[in-house]
Amino acid sequence: MGPPCRPGDGQDPRAPRAERRGRIFILSGPSGAGKTTLRHRLLAAFADLRYSVSYTTRAPRPGEENGRDYLFIPAAEFEAGIGRGRWAEWAQVHGNYYGTSAEFLREGIAAGSDLLLDIDVQGARQICARFPGSVTIFIMPPSPAVLRERLESRGTDPPEVIARRLENAAAEMAQAGFYRHLLVNGDLQTAARELIALVGSYRAAP
Repeated sequence: MGPPCRPGDGQDPRAPRAERRGRIFILSGPSGAGKTTLRHRLLAAFADLRYSVSYTTRAPRPGEENGRDYLFIPAAEFEAGIGRGRWAEWAQVHGNYYGTSAEFLREGIAAGSDLLLDIDVQGARQICARFPGSVTIFIMPPSPAVLRERLESRGTDPPEVIARRLENAAAEMAQAGFYRHLLVNGDLQTAARELIALVGSYRAAP
């Protein structure tokens, strides 16, 4: 599978840290693929990997914490940021805005920090256009049937919401070929080890 994001500065993508700037790692995948859990495992494995918390205009859900899960801001502030180029990527979903701070990415890369983004396919395409050296990883469920089972086992969504999530998942999985790496999460422990090894191979000096 060909990489869509290629290093644009002529440097070896696995060069020693002292000889390169920071790198962006992008995780994407449909709801129910286990992406959030794998993200937490990855951050636990690499204490210096910085997670980019997305901004949103929607209201916090029960248990969500500002600055940890999302950065919650008013719609007017988000829209003003669009005009100023504040967002490296952004989208409007179900009437709410979501976006990634361009300043956070630029400053992190310049400082030599590796950054982790958890965004959808649309956002990944926008990031790749601006940061072509990004490493894209798509988390895939082993099958649509398993994905349906996982969503239903949560017990949190009515059937019509699950149907919409499955429809969105099919559209996302159809674009998995855009990503440099595809990781199938059939077993969480195995998938976590594979993801940590993959990211570690990019971060390690040759």
